[in-house]
Amino acid sequence: MPAPILILDDDAVSRRVITQALERAGLPCVAVNSGQEAMAWLRQHEVKLALLDLMMPPPDGYSVLRSIRGTEETRELPVIVLTAADGDEEVTRAFEMGADDFLRKPFKSAELIARIRSLLRLREYVDMLARRERDARVVLELTQTLSSTLDFREILYTVVRRIADVVKVERCSIVLVKDEGRVGYVVAASDDRELRDLPIDLDNYPEIRRVLETGAPLIIDDAATDPMLDVVRTTIPKAAFKSAVCIPIVYEERPLGVLFLRSQSNRNPRLEELSLVRTVASATAIALRNARIMQSLRDQTRESTYLRFEAERRIRALEPYADFFHASADGILVVDELANVLFSNPRAREMLGDRLHDFANASFFDWLTEEGRRKLTLLIGELVTDAGPSSRLSRATDFEVQARGQVRTISVSLVAMMSEHKDDERAILLSCRDVTQERSTERELTNTKEFLERVIESSVDAIVSADIAGNLLLFNRAAERVFGYSTNEVVGKLNVRELYEGSLARQIMSLMRSQEHGGYGRLEGFETEVRGKHGERIPVLISAALIIHQGVVVGSVGVLTDLRERRRMQAKLDAAQEELRNREKQSLIAELAGAAAHELNQPLTSVLGYAEIIRRRAKDAQPHLRETEALVREAERMAEIVRKVGKITKYETKAYVGDAKIIDLDRSVEDDS
Repeated sequence: MPAPILILDDDAVSRRVITQALERAGLPCVAVNSGQEAMAWLRQHEVKLALLDLMMPPPDGYSVLRSIRGTEETRELPVIVLTAADGDEEVTRAFEMGADDFLRKPFKSAELIARIRSLLRLREYVDMLARRERDARVVLELTQTLSSTLDFREILYTVVRRIADVVKVERCSIVLVKDEGRVGYVVAASDDRELRDLPIDLDNYPEIRRVLETGAPLIIDDAATDPMLDVVRTTIPKAAFKSAVCIPIVYEERPLGVLFLRSQSNRNPRLEELSLVRTVASATAIALRNARIMQSLRDQTRESTYLRFEAERRIRALEPYADFFHASADGILVVDELANVLFSNPRAREMLGDRLHDFANASFFDWLTEEGRRKLTLLIGELVTDAGPSSRLSRATDFEVQARGQVRTISVSLVAMMSEHKDDERAILLSCRDVTQERSTERELTNTKEFLERVIESSVDAIVSADIAGNLLLFNRAAERVFGYSTNEVVGKLNVRELYEGSLARQIMSLMRSQEHGGYGRLEGFETEVRGKHGERIPVLISAALIIHQGVVVGSVGVLTDLRERRRMQAKLDAAQEELRNREKQSLIAELAGAAAHELNQPLTSVLGYAEIIRRRAKDAQPHLRETEALVREAERMAEIVRKVGKITKYETKAYVGDAKIIDLDRSVEDDS
């Protein structure tokens, strides 16, 4: 909300008229009725302009005007005095005390609004000139500083300190990058004169990466809600900053880094302030480039002397360890914080290549992948920035290196070297070990282990393994189906003896140790019963073996085939075979009955024929007729029985026809005898 216009008038009608006129003109205002209230408001709020009625009870308008001009914060505030007096004495006095304009009562609203707008335009113009003058002074000051010194640190610290003062932010820092890498270096900060080359992972600063990619300034109004910071919000301390501005430092269309302004308030720099910061950023880029060129020319004149002295000094510092380093089976490197190699032992040169003998040109980064460089930079940064003794040793980390035309895996441990010389405190000792074969073996073992686990889990037979004390270590899915336990219920919790009946576990162990079942340490095809989760007896076929390590029995493994389904199938097979045998017997009996009926059919036919002849002949011999009738009647009844037996057994009692075959009863009797 823009600053309002303060109206001081003890007359309520005048206050209302002035207030309505300003509101119609779109000018925000605040009206008070006493000088004391006006001075209290001015102490606590920002005001754009003051309208003062001179004649009122003390403190009157003169007192308020005197207070305004005597206070640093309000000294430049535009003031219009209102008076109802006809004389010029009051007006003259008001101007002498610092009034900017006056208006006699009664006045026209249009004239009041015109006077106010005129003063506001004049004040804006004056403020603009003052800002330009201030900016010009700042630019001149920084330009003189940038051109008068080649000290990088002094240049950078002067820039960030003055920018923080002008823009009124809590922290201004310069972050430089090298070849668009993933690591930046905070080389100067307005709130820390001693800060030097602090490495930061740019993945944790998306705002800096955005500016480096686009080359355009970036303004973050609210760090708590800006979507760009969502991916790193959990890593940002809540009290870090509320708003931020990133300005690129560009030289010849190439970003060298950024000016990073952070504030604890939500106030961001105005457009003119941003313009000043961008101008300073451009000047800084040129100064840095010139300073680097000049410094490079100076360094070249003393390079050989300095390098020789530095190498001799560092070698003297490493001499107490030289014998140990040369005899070490591990590769030993000493590097600075930028990974430039200062020392290497023979094993390191053998491991990585002969280039390492040249300290001036070799960098450990030369052998690393992009990911390896990022990891090493972070590890070195952690060591050189943390002074705690517990942090001077890093854990071993694997790196992929290109050495002698091959990709090798080396395990590297970093140690921050202690020295009486301040410069040596950032020297890093790297202990390197070629673990290519070990990592390959580990991968093969892992793949083999995973394959065996898949085989064990996919087995249809239960596989159970225990240590020498009987504690269960392995229990596959098939074992879960057989015993009814889940793996979590038994592994590390149950003893293998709880799965067997009585002394069965000891019996199996004794059999494995004997020579009777497959040889020492093995048991094959042992049929027995085990106990399920709910106490049920489960028939199984066990094949087991002892696990022997370096001649010592350390455990056992057993493969159990569930026989319940096999026994159910065997029972069904036995029942089917019994039923088949019964059916065969019934079929044989039926065939015998049919054959018997067929064999009886002919004699009965003959009996019936002869009985009929006798009955005809005995027709006149009444004494024998009754016996003949009885003989015929019984023969016919027997013939009917034979016909029914033949029909039931599918054998008709008729003469042999064609190829029809029946059992020969005479031969059957001979065979049975």
